[in-house]
Amino acid sequence: MSEAVVEVHADHADHGPAKGLSRWLFTTNHKDIGTLYLWFSFLMLLIGGTMALIIRAELFQPGLQFVQPEFFNQMTTNHGLIMVFGAIMPAFVGLANWLLPMMLGAPDMALPRMNNLSFWILPFAFGLLISTLFMEAGGPNFGWTFYAPLSTEYAPETVTFFIFGVHMMGASSIMGSINIIATILNMRAPGMTLMRMPLFVWTWLITAYLLLAVMPVLAGAVTMMLFDIHFGTSFFNAAGGGDPVLFQHIFWFFGHPEVYIMILPAFGIVSQIIPTFSRKPLFGYDSMVYATASIAFLSFIVWAHHMFTVGMPIAGQLFFMYSTMLIAVPTGVKVFNWVSTMWRGSISFETPMLFSIAFVVLFTIGGLSGLMLAITPVDYQYHDTYFVVAHFHYVLVPGALFSIIAAVYYWLPKWCGKMYDESLGKLHFWLSFIGVNITFFPQHFSGLAGMPRRIPDYALQFADFNMVSSIGAYIFGFSQLLFLYLVIKTIRSGRQATDRVWESAHGLEWTLPSPAPYHTFTTPPKITEAEAHS
Repeated sequence: MSEAVVEVHADHADHGPAKGLSRWLFTTNHKDIGTLYLWFSFLMLLIGGTMALIIRAELFQPGLQFVQPEFFNQMTTNHGLIMVFGAIMPAFVGLANWLLPMMLGAPDMALPRMNNLSFWILPFAFGLLISTLFMEAGGPNFGWTFYAPLSTEYAPETVTFFIFGVHMMGASSIMGSINIIATILNMRAPGMTLMRMPLFVWTWLITAYLLLAVMPVLAGAVTMMLFDIHFGTSFFNAAGGGDPVLFQHIFWFFGHPEVYIMILPAFGIVSQIIPTFSRKPLFGYDSMVYATASIAFLSFIVWAHHMFTVGMPIAGQLFFMYSTMLIAVPTGVKVFNWVSTMWRGSISFETPMLFSIAFVVLFTIGGLSGLMLAITPVDYQYHDTYFVVAHFHYVLVPGALFSIIAAVYYWLPKWCGKMYDESLGKLHFWLSFIGVNITFFPQHFSGLAGMPRRIPDYALQFADFNMVSSIGAYIFGFSQLLFLYLVIKTIRSGRQATDRVWESAHGLEWTLPSPAPYHTFTTPPKITEAEAHS
């Protein structure tokens, strides 16, 4: 590049985006890519949510009502895959793209072109997955955990498309993680030491390392499936000397850290929001960082608690039972720190705070039912029942999803420069809060009474709980359309937001104008001790 061009570029460092479709196809700007991730994840939430409503419509009454068992299985499989890999994870990556450079005082992500590629892989991966539903053989029907031999010996032919889609999702996650690690470690503003970083940055740094460690394991599992299906190997085929339980070990070695990949960024979000609306600094910043790192480490040594019923030796059962209980300690530290931050604070209940408080309360319920599942002898009763469904939905819906919604309400005025409608936001919160509890709380009881999961029909004794659950699902599902309306209304016609937005908010992103300019921190700010954690 010639010197003249460099000078011109420097003079116009605040130039805006390209116009039209090419802006979104070729953008390397972290804010644009963050926006793409967030809209994509919302689209996937609506698609995955529609599948959930089909499941709940079928389960509204005993007997087969609307869909055949085969299609029901396709819905349960695709609902899980789309929600985990298409809605929750890309939403957190979108938030990371928008916020990390602004929180660190960096001009952009470290690897902008790779950032663009890591996003654009996703629509093709999910297009491939969803297209299988329209093929003659039908979509994947073996559950979102795709256990062998269901996914190898007895799967529809479209399983190959599913395997390719999973590889593409994994490639996207690995590229995103490398980018996040490179940005956090190399592009912090002068004076922004590691222990001065906002907690959202810390949780994402640790999450990115988790992703790098476990996505290749998932890739290995689906590659072994591919070879079993097409190339005559017997990794998971007992008739050829393989072991179906090996698949479960490999899958859950990926799958348990994956659960924390979907909740650690949520911890970071809530740790930013609660201090703002409590008007107090976060209680125990250092212990929060160490607790996050401890959770990440322990997540690698608890995977077989998903497998207590496979015939594990007693020593293995005891090891995984105690290590799972141990992971409750750093998680408890976080909950106590959030409560201590609110204790005697000057709390106000704006929408982001309402979602954050609901997160703390309902995530704790999900954590407690997880501890129940960790106890080997009683897990024999709970395993593969609706109790497990209730447990992980309490962690992922009022856990991960509520934190993402809280983040959108909290940072949206900074992104678009407009303030959302507070009364509509509170209406959205209460509909979501009531809907989510009506949906998932009764499932604990159906599970304890013995109702198996992933079935389209059930015995008459479960009818009342299922009816209540289905009504709650429709309340919760349709209330997200209010969220969509609210976000679009804010972007188009909200009142002008101030630069700080929330008077007690701290952090570099709040020093920028609202809306945040297209290019920010071209000259890095200097961080002093007084500004740390603030």
